[in-house]
Amino acid sequence: METPLITGAFALLLLTISLLQPLARRLGLAPSVLLAMVGTMIGILATYLLHTPKTDAFNMIAYVFVNPPLNSEMILYIFLPILLFQTSLTLDVRRLFEDLAPILVMAVVAVFVATGFIGLALYPLSGMSLVTCLLLGAIVATTDPVAVVAIFRDIGAPGRLGRIVEGESLLNDAAAIVIFVILLGILTGQHSINGGEAFVALARSFAGGVIVGTIIARAAVMLLPVMRDLPLAQVTLSLALPYGIYVLSDQFADVSGVVAVVCAGIVFNLYGPARIQPAGWQFLHSVWEQIAFWAASLIFLLSSILIPRFVEGFKPIDILLLFVVIIASLAARAVVIFGLLPVLSSLGAGQAVNNKYKTVIMWGGMRGAVTLTLALSVSEHAMLTDEISGFITRLATGFVLFTLLVYGTSLKPLIRLLGLNRLNTRDEALRTQFLALALSDVRHGIESAARNYHIEPRVAHEVIQEYEDRATQAASETNMLEELKDWDRVRMGLIALADREQQLVLSHFHEKTISGRSVSKFLAITGRTGDLTRSEGRSGYNRATRQPLRFGLGFRIAQTLQRRLRITRPLAIRLADRFEFLLVYRILGSELIEFNTRRIRPLLGDRVSDILNDTLSIRLEETVQAIDALRLQYPDYADALERQFLQKTGVRLEETAFDEAKDQMLIGSELHQDLLRDVERSRKASHQRPKLDLGLKTRDLVSGHPLFAELPAKQQKAIRRKMRPQFATPNELLIRRGDRGDAAYFIASGAVEVRTPTHTVRLGRGDVFGEIALMTGGRRSADVVALGYCQLLCLSANDFRMQMEQHPELRKHVIKLSKQRQLMNTDQPDADYEDPVISQFTLALPLPTEAPEPEPEQTEEDAPDFLSADDDTLGEGRGEADNAASTAAETADHNTAEAETSAETKRSDAPSSIDQENAFTALGEAKVDGLTEEKPSEAADRPEPELPEETAETSESKAEADAETDINTETEAEASQVRDRKEETKKETA
Repeated sequence: METPLITGAFALLLLTISLLQPLARRLGLAPSVLLAMVGTMIGILATYLLHTPKTDAFNMIAYVFVNPPLNSEMILYIFLPILLFQTSLTLDVRRLFEDLAPILVMAVVAVFVATGFIGLALYPLSGMSLVTCLLLGAIVATTDPVAVVAIFRDIGAPGRLGRIVEGESLLNDAAAIVIFVILLGILTGQHSINGGEAFVALARSFAGGVIVGTIIARAAVMLLPVMRDLPLAQVTLSLALPYGIYVLSDQFADVSGVVAVVCAGIVFNLYGPARIQPAGWQFLHSVWEQIAFWAASLIFLLSSILIPRFVEGFKPIDILLLFVVIIASLAARAVVIFGLLPVLSSLGAGQAVNNKYKTVIMWGGMRGAVTLTLALSVSEHAMLTDEISGFITRLATGFVLFTLLVYGTSLKPLIRLLGLNRLNTRDEALRTQFLALALSDVRHGIESAARNYHIEPRVAHEVIQEYEDRATQAASETNMLEELKDWDRVRMGLIALADREQQLVLSHFHEKTISGRSVSKFLAITGRTGDLTRSEGRSGYNRATRQPLRFGLGFRIAQTLQRRLRITRPLAIRLADRFEFLLVYRILGSELIEFNTRRIRPLLGDRVSDILNDTLSIRLEETVQAIDALRLQYPDYADALERQFLQKTGVRLEETAFDEAKDQMLIGSELHQDLLRDVERSRKASHQRPKLDLGLKTRDLVSGHPLFAELPAKQQKAIRRKMRPQFATPNELLIRRGDRGDAAYFIASGAVEVRTPTHTVRLGRGDVFGEIALMTGGRRSADVVALGYCQLLCLSANDFRMQMEQHPELRKHVIKLSKQRQLMNTDQPDADYEDPVISQFTLALPLPTEAPEPEPEQTEEDAPDFLSADDDTLGEGRGEADNAASTAAETADHNTAEAETSAETKRSDAPSSIDQENAFTALGEAKVDGLTEEKPSEAADRPEPELPEETAETSESKAEADAETDINTETEAEASQVRDRKEETKKETA
């Protein structure tokens, strides 16, 4: 007979829960408050019916409610894992990390503060031990955010406030339960009172829970693709996950089961959408929402039914102690909210929270089912005395009732008193303007419907007139919108754009054009954009929309792995994710521009719409630039991703056509299912993202580099052993001015910009940079920044010198490139100085004894690869002027060769190579990196090197001085020729 009674009691509770929801809405109360009231009345009624001598007819059913067949352990194991896991699933985890500091303060720090405040306040008055008072403080430290979050959503409070409150409740349950277990163990003699051991136990419980929950959840997520087309199986797996983790953590791993379940929910929330179809993920959320509703309502109702038993034996002194608990709890919460949160905001660890919202959060710290369940576990503990159990259960239950009946019923009046339920001036003005436009559209729609359905004009006139009057009244109230400043209206428009973007992301996700791995990131971005726009206006919107275009910490870590350990897979995955993100980001930007023109312009006017259009256009332009930078490096991959996006769109349209045909009864269910199976196969194929090959294979880079392509295979192999491939991102600083030269860089693809204090030079495929500092042993004289995605070959200083000595052809190429760069530098209109790069670089290596033969003049068609002016060679901006400069450089090689021959002849008179090196040191102390100049003052102040013999010193100095004079003379002549040729080119063009 017991089982039917339990089943009937369970059905009665579910019926009560369903009827209380509309009643709570009608009365304007939080459902949890009404559940606590009704549960308490059920408990009182059941106790009366069980013990009254008037009738015994209801004894059996009353006994089930007075002594329910569930103890505290069963309640925790049945209901708590579900509640924790469902809350983790609904949280915006990526946005949660942005407010992690205030959440941890509210959750963890606040629990410790509340435990200490309440315990120390009760200890002098209660006559109980300090551990007992602290145990009570830990029990009542948990909060129930349901009512506060619901009210925040009703009044349109900023979303981050709801996240803070929900995150607080999610984590403070874990912190309070861990503290409760430790204090209960100390009180029963199972643990020592040593503070150090207690701290170690607390840390181990938290850390162990994080590890266990993360590992098991990752394994469960990996199983989801196996059930891709089976949503019921996916829901079943997700339901088994929190229960299994909670039991394993609590009974076998001896770690916090609460922390483990929370971490599992966060991991499942982060990685689940990428492995489940959008419809399946939505179905899973719906099922979990229903399960969590049952669990939360039942645990609250069952706990409330036990309240009459808990308060049995309530004494007058307990009223004073309860008052102390209330004051201490409120003081502890005020210290954390008004004391610690502003400190975090000042340190930049979290955004500032309005004092009105802080007041609501403080007053909304209601306690609920977890507090009552922990109190029930104390009452059932066999190792605790009746005095301790009664003290804890009475005060805990009384405090829960006070928070529900006082905080819960006064929260909405407090919000009305603070004015948080009223629309601000901007929202009120926007409301009237939108209402006027909407009512006008409705009026025209009614007129069209009346004509189409042949309704008499006299009948339609009454309805049309009603809407016309309402539209006229709303239009008369739109003066407030005109009184607003432009920046207010712009902020209103940007908020509307941020909200619209979130809807577009969800729409694309449901239409399966955005992958599950991307949707959570997009939702986090749009949520952050809305929050920053509401708090900072246009600057906040721009900052939020530009932040995703930057390279984050994960990208830098992947790049470091590639450079240091030659692990390229993480970098390839990051680049592929960035490609996909930018393509969708561009689509969203285009759709927002259309939305601004179609919907916002009639609402806010042309001026505001034009400002919004400029903001969106700049955003779209920056996104396109980021895409173009990647496309130049990986054009085939960009085409493959765009082709894949169109394939996803085609699959969606195909599925929609089949569904419409079935709805219109053009095809039967069997044919419809057969067609959908083909669609599903096409969808799977379209979601297989192509692999991105970084192209960082040293063999291909060396053999394809213009400087090494003509070298024999044996020499290329020797160079490959020394080379290290390196990937560079746009605007990455490759060389810093003032650093010691430790490597030379050969550009395999891409372009870089060399920035000196006076001008800049762009280098492209086939160029080398960083070599001059290696030859002179000096410091870098310029910054070198990547203009786009670049593939470089890095050669260390020692290996570079060795390769230059072993390969004369390579050495000649490098010298030629340095000369060409010198000519580009001289061609700068503001450059009125003399750059000694050629002389230093030429003297840095022992040149051949034979003078090089003059090279014939080349036409544009005969120019080598590294002189071409396309994007892959020298980057943007080289243009016709750079081609002219390069042609002039080739023409002037004959004169330069004669100068080198003259200098070499004069060097042959020097007594030894050691003297030659000393003379070079006298000329090259500046240690430039190919783009700096030696200041006359520095050259004059530098002491002359000491030589063994005076005659040798005189001869060497004279020879070097003559050589330098000849080369400088030739340099000026070359510069003059370049300027003359440019003038001729301009005349020919004209």
